[in-house]
Amino acid sequence: MLLKIFDFLRIGIVCAAFFFGYIIGSSHGYDPIAQLHFMIPVVIVAIAGISGFEGLFFSKQAAEIKGFETGSNYQKQSAIAMLSYAVIAVIVYFSDWGIKAELTILFTFLFFFFFSGINHAIDAIQRRNYTWQNINRPFITLLLIAGMLYPVIMALKEMR
Repeated sequence: MLLKIFDFLRIGIVCAAFFFGYIIGSSHGYDPIAQLHFMIPVVIVAIAGISGFEGLFFSKQAAEIKGFETGSNYQKQSAIAMLSYAVIAVIVYFSDWGIKAELTILFTFLFFFFFSGINHAIDAIQRRNYTWQNINRPFITLLLIAGMLYPVIMALKEMR
């Protein structure tokens, strides 16, 4: 039950980040940097932070609902990697290192998340692992990338 709450929290917080991010970005003309400054840490903490916490403290249950083996040291390593993205996103935000640092952690996170989505898709195809937690990753990843694409492109154009 708690892991289902984590799943809904991840999705809900990311949806809220997009909603409020687009409001922030559109408040005085269009400001993609302000939008991303808000969205990047919220999205990364919601996805990577909650996933990392879940993977470290509820590893057995998290693996089971994804249809994966339990007790893997790789699972702990993945959880630590996810937490590191969240921690660095927060450090970058509060240190006010700017949009280039924020985009760096976003791209790093999205790189991991993209290939994780491919890994989940391969698992679904090869092992017929059609659990919700496994099969949603490729689709949610594509939606996340699609939603971030416009503000990222606009921020990069503005930085020239």
